[in-house]
Amino acid sequence: MNSAAQAAGKWLANYLSKEMEIKCTAPPSNPLHLQASLRPGDVLLVEGNTRLSTAIKYLTQSTWSHAALYVGLNFSSTAPEGHCLVDADTVHGVRSVDLGKFAHLHTRICRPIGLSQDERIAVTRSAISKIGYRYDLRNVFDLARYLLPTPPVPTKFRRQLLSLGSGDPSRAICSTLIAEAFQSIRYPILPLEQSSSSLFSSNNHSSQPIAFQPKHYSFLTPRDFDVSPYFAIIKPTVECGFNFHNLEWVA
Repeated sequence: MNSAAQAAGKWLANYLSKEMEIKCTAPPSNPLHLQASLRPGDVLLVEGNTRLSTAIKYLTQSTWSHAALYVGLNFSSTAPEGHCLVDADTVHGVRSVDLGKFAHLHTRICRPIGLSQDERIAVTRSAISKIGYRYDLRNVFDLARYLLPTPPVPTKFRRQLLSLGSGDPSRAICSTLIAEAFQSIRYPILPLEQSSSSLFSSNNHSSQPIAFQPKHYSFLTPRDFDVSPYFAIIKPTVECGFNFHNLEWVA
């Protein structure tokens, strides 16, 4: 039974990972600008173009279906040349990739604010330490829920569908790996809804600590890094000195 489930899981993973002809909501960034703008610890969100991506974007009501953590060039003497990102994939598991993997897709950089150099290193090392971990393809239900790209689920229940399954529910959508790395240094992403009011109970300039009850990393999605108030949005074109005077408008 386990071997049959493993085979079914492998088939599903490959099926869901197949790329489709999907028009992104915005053009991809200039790869050189993207490389120049990234810093270790940055989260790179991706508007994916696979069957799995379509389902995740629908269920999270978001542009973003994938997330990777920038860990820096030459992060390891054994890493392939050019590899600088760590991500999780249903077929290949946790791996390192280069920016070329996402060069043709719409992306967004989300940067955590206020991290020291040591804290950035701790976050990246947490992700790097998971390279080689594999998604348990015996958890067929974890994958099968994505077979319908737009399941007839009421809006308020769509996000809950991501947490259904028999294994690590978010491994299939990659953000668990990154969220766990940030929570390892107690860096916030999103609070539990019922605790969000406590964030505004103290003056922002006060030295008194603010109570923060985190949402568990296994329930965080790529979208959450985009909407988090603790991550800045970095736009490569702007970072690299955009000057509208250099544009030659065509009538």
